[in-house]
Amino acid sequence: QVQLVESGGGSVQAGGSLRLSCTFFGYTSILGWFRQAPGQEREGVALISSKYGTRYADSVDGRFTISQDNAKNTVYLQMNSLKVEDTAMYYCAAGNPVYAWSRLSRFYTSDYNYWGQGTQVTVSS
Repeated sequence: QVQLVESGGGSVQAGGSLRLSCTFFGYTSILGWFRQAPGQEREGVALISSKYGTRYADSVDGRFTISQDNAKNTVYLQMNSLKVEDTAMYYCAAGNPVYAWSRLSRFYTSDYNYWGQGTQVTVSS
């Protein structure tokens, strides 16, 4: 059993920055950030593993950075140069350990078996 609690969302103007946090309780080796805008499917944003490194969606690569503080059981998503199209509910998720890194890197939501409640990010022009 893994519990995930996100925080750090808010409203910001385009070009600004936000940092999201996901504190996890229980063991998990691969954690990801996803987002879902109204009327759209949930999409993967970033992924992190102490063993395999990081992986980013093309839409955020170079602007977002995922990191992990094992001492605090927390994963962060630093979001810079935010765009209006980054507006969404952001979710933290734990990868199902039966799947390899290569599979989880494809960001299939069904491969992630624990989810946080989400934190809203709104970017205005």
